[in-house]
Amino acid sequence: MIKSFNVVDFKRYLNSELADFKFTPMNHKSIFTLFLLIIIWQIGFSQSRKIIHLPDIEGYKTLKCDFHLHTVFSDGTVWPTVRVEEAWKEGLDAIAITDHVEYRPHSKDVVADHNRSYEIASPLARELDIVLIRGAEITRSMPPGHLNALFIKNANLLDREDVLDALKEARDQGAFLIWNHPGWKAQQPDSTIWFTEHTHLLANKLMHGIEIYNSNEYYPEALGWANEKKLTIFANSDVHDPMVACTGHRPMTLVFAKNRTEASIKEALLARRTAAYFGNTLVGKPALLEPFFHTSLRFDKTPLQLSNGVNKAIKITNLSDIDYELELAQPGIGLDAPEKITLKAQHVTVLDLAGNSDEIADANEIILYYEVKNILTAPSQNLVVTLTFANKLQQ
Repeated sequence: MIKSFNVVDFKRYLNSELADFKFTPMNHKSIFTLFLLIIIWQIGFSQSRKIIHLPDIEGYKTLKCDFHLHTVFSDGTVWPTVRVEEAWKEGLDAIAITDHVEYRPHSKDVVADHNRSYEIASPLARELDIVLIRGAEITRSMPPGHLNALFIKNANLLDREDVLDALKEARDQGAFLIWNHPGWKAQQPDSTIWFTEHTHLLANKLMHGIEIYNSNEYYPEALGWANEKKLTIFANSDVHDPMVACTGHRPMTLVFAKNRTEASIKEALLARRTAAYFGNTLVGKPALLEPFFHTSLRFDKTPLQLSNGVNKAIKITNLSDIDYELELAQPGIGLDAPEKITLKAQHVTVLDLAGNSDEIADANEIILYYEVKNILTAPSQNLVVTLTFANKLQQ
């Protein structure tokens, strides 16, 4: 009899039951048991893991992460193992459970120290190969607001009356500290402000990153600060209730890490190798997102041999899950190209080119400059990419 289970335990139990099952033709009970086990087997294996199609870039693996989650051990409504199972089903690589240190509305019913949610979630995370990072949320009024501490060793020691003492303790434990939801209306109702207290935190290595996207809110001011002050950018779900299934995806931080390990994730965060991924939008540094964009695409390298009055169609395959929305940044030389085109996710899109000048026939390459409208590198700045196609046959 199973009183409680997770995905791994349930499947292990079913395997053992079917392995031990002995069928007797005249035994109606055995026939019923077999039928029941088959039904339960199908239910147990109905849980599937989504595959997120996002490319790796040269030298790094693209890890899908959510560094801001809550459970019943603070103000969430789910058990810690639920967060791990959700992450596995949604195709994530790494998560951090960041229960509030100071705010625990379920404490009368859920009595435990601040490390307990991590301890409960860890065995299942290992089973499902999810990198689980020990974290906590230091929860104060503005300024400085709420900050997540990742890679800590003991969350209990962050329970300090003075916020600076709590942050210094986290720093001394080797924590990476993130300013959460800086534009949250409950704390900044009229405008999103960088306080002098945040300057102090930055100067004393008490803040390393900032959420530019939280739950369903985008903070362009935070992106400007991240670029100006060299902060690592994040997009996190900050989920409290069960993660509701939807056709899209949760907000996530893409981490460009050398390996799929906790140590590599921390190294990448400190090196600011992240991008924010929410909806159909990517936000990050051009040095990361330009190769990310190009690695997503495949097209035939055969020279086009485009000339005046000739049309050519280039079939571009987008292997990623992102619809790239392109807008021509400057007119092509010697040819006409679409002003706007969308390279649909997991589709082949045709790019039509038309020669309009005799000089195009002599061009070794055709170079097009497009702005990617759903890739941001600054609050009002989009990534500009170069699409290069061979034109002349090599002699």
